[in-house]
Amino acid sequence: MLLRFYENNNSYESLQTVTDLLNDGGIFIFPTDGRYAIGCHALKTHAVEAVCRLKGINPMKNHLSIICYDLSSISEFTRMSDATFKLIKRNVPGPFTFILPGTGKLPKIFMGRKEVGIRMPNNPIIMEIVRSIDAPVLTASLPVPDDEEDEYYTNPELIDEMFGHMVDLVIDGGIGHNWESTIVNCTKGTPEVTRQGIGILDA
Repeated sequence: MLLRFYENNNSYESLQTVTDLLNDGGIFIFPTDGRYAIGCHALKTHAVEAVCRLKGINPMKNHLSIICYDLSSISEFTRMSDATFKLIKRNVPGPFTFILPGTGKLPKIFMGRKEVGIRMPNNPIIMEIVRSIDAPVLTASLPVPDDEEDEYYTNPELIDEMFGHMVDLVIDGGIGHNWESTIVNCTKGTPEVTRQGIGILDA
């Protein structure tokens, strides 16, 4: 199912459809401030496992990332120093993934690496959805083969064509961007940019 969302003034019915789906353990594709992503309610273990299977990843070996609504929820699901808190505050919302130690508030599936990626994309659509479910959303890149065109990362109609049968819902938030977030590892004291994406870190 392809469901159109806008940056503001979405209907109560549309938002409730997504909220109910995620609370029931559904999987969806959604826009971020870069490429479209695949995810689910991050606290629903079976849904997280299903996304990992679709992606072909082992959560014991791969970092999992979540989208949080605000700094308060980041503090709930991760451990961070005052300096790291200030760093994140300066750079969100934006195209960054911050790697932080996770807390026991996350399902055990996240604890294989004992770390979690944190995102707060500059995209009002996914942020409204995260606020609506009052919980983080698991976020992962789409499993698009390297030989596919860029449009399969950015065009929701083509994304629905390729992945619609694999997920419960595709959010059409308009044409996206084909760029990656900047990954910042904050687990070793001094923050380290481990992948330079579109985001320029204000350190």
